[in-house]
Amino acid sequence: MANQSITAPKGFQVKGLSCGIKQSGNLDLGVIYCATGAKAAAVFTTNQVVSSAVDVCREHTKSAKIYGVVANSGNANTCTGKQGFKDAVSMCRMTAQGLACEPAQVLLASTGIIGHVLPMKAITSGIQQAVVGLSYTAKAGLDFAKAIMTTDTKPKQASRRIKIAGKDVTLAGTVKGAGMIGPNMATTLCFLTTDMAMSKSLLNKAIKQAIGNSLNKLTVDGHQSTNDTAILLTSGLAGNPNVTRQDAHFAKFTKALNDLCDDLARQMALDAEGATRMFKVVITGAATQVEAAIAARAVADYDLVKCAVNGGDPNWGRIICAVGSSKARLNPDKLTCKLDRLTVFRHGQPVKCDVKQASQIVSKSEHTITVNLGMGKATDFCYGVDLTRDYVTINADYHT
Repeated sequence: MANQSITAPKGFQVKGLSCGIKQSGNLDLGVIYCATGAKAAAVFTTNQVVSSAVDVCREHTKSAKIYGVVANSGNANTCTGKQGFKDAVSMCRMTAQGLACEPAQVLLASTGIIGHVLPMKAITSGIQQAVVGLSYTAKAGLDFAKAIMTTDTKPKQASRRIKIAGKDVTLAGTVKGAGMIGPNMATTLCFLTTDMAMSKSLLNKAIKQAIGNSLNKLTVDGHQSTNDTAILLTSGLAGNPNVTRQDAHFAKFTKALNDLCDDLARQMALDAEGATRMFKVVITGAATQVEAAIAARAVADYDLVKCAVNGGDPNWGRIICAVGSSKARLNPDKLTCKLDRLTVFRHGQPVKCDVKQASQIVSKSEHTITVNLGMGKATDFCYGVDLTRDYVTINADYHT
């Protein structure tokens, strides 16, 4: 089986291990290394309260070359004051020492419990072990994917391979996140690697577009994290001519990156906290794309819709109520709703349909809700998941 991990593109070594941040003893620290130096782009949470890891990483991303990334799970390093910022800087400095680069050439991400100071003695030992245990193997990549998990039940990885100017180009990614997902700029922790040779400015365009069209379309509970970080690194070692403008090569790359990120988003949805089903909300006939996005998220976030999906109940009335309570304009006399291809509501009126078939659609692991607002031609979508008793249990029992 082909390597699906972030070590698949040329030039990336990684390590994931347990250093004692998590009481469970599960993997909790990872390092990515690019010996030749990578170009990097990133997007972050827009929450007004952010982790010190976000503050430091946002600044370091400006560096022309990035040699390493250090990430930990089990502790968010958020709301930890001056000590938290000092510890974030120390993590980059220690990683840089081990990789023989400058601290500003190391990126950082943290995830976990808010309000706890990092156990720096354990992290120091973990970084020292990680930098001497780096590997290009798929196993190392999988260990890194496991090391960033919190309430996830399984690691999430994906890769894509394309041809650019006759050269093989590889893209790969891993993501963690199962709850507190309803972001505006990134989602949870996401690490993307590629060996495509391209400019830093285009790399920034590519990640913003890819995250915006995939991971940012997923809402689990409508709540944004303080630590959301998505990083895209390119080693540039594929051998293709350096892409510096938005040409056909760039379009092919962004299409593959969007597809990769959409794959990761769907993996997240199906492993969301307590989730048993996911659904896609497609809004058509909106006056503007912004309003289409608002309506789609309103349905995906609507607790009564999420509960109906959990029960396999084709209660289209809740869907109509959700779009009606959003700020998106609609024409009640043209409003239409479908469950997959089955029309259940047309032009403001219920449609006689096979209720058993409708229930079977909603009971699938994935289905699509399509709503036409009857106002224009704009469209957008959002992914959502069902709301279960397990979601409440997981978040009621989560250690604080």
